[in-house]
Amino acid sequence: MLDLVWAYVLVFVLSAVPFFEAIIITPVAIIAGIPAIPVFILAIVGNLLTVYLIILFIEKVRSWRKKKGDNGKRSGRAKQLWNKYGLPGLSLLGPFFVGSHLTAFLSLIFGGTKKRVTLWLTISVTGWSLVFGILAYFGIDWLNVDNQFLEGIFKQ
Repeated sequence: MLDLVWAYVLVFVLSAVPFFEAIIITPVAIIAGIPAIPVFILAIVGNLLTVYLIILFIEKVRSWRKKKGDNGKRSGRAKQLWNKYGLPGLSLLGPFFVGSHLTAFLSLIFGGTKKRVTLWLTISVTGWSLVFGILAYFGIDWLNVDNQFLEGIFKQ
């Protein structure tokens, strides 16, 4: 029981970390054998919690980002998505190219409102996590794949 609690904590924490995120952690945890529904909920909450914090504290994040310096390659990809598809496109595709946290930040920088960025990123993170979680859940069931390596990581 305690191992399962630690696995859930790990899912929550890793999904909150930029570039790990819910769309990656959800299928990995499901493949590892952790129950799908709690994994999905914890991964979404962990990921969106930190995204919402970025949206809420955008001014502080902007000043921190200026001090740190901008990653031109990632920002360039995001700007291309923004110019071509707008906020919905960047929100739906951004998590794959730059991560949901940077997508939130850049969406606000490029002109999105806090309310619309929050809505679109909630749709994106939840939707993609659900899709990948379902694929992982049923894909493993259909293929009957034994993942002792991943199960070992989460059960230790």
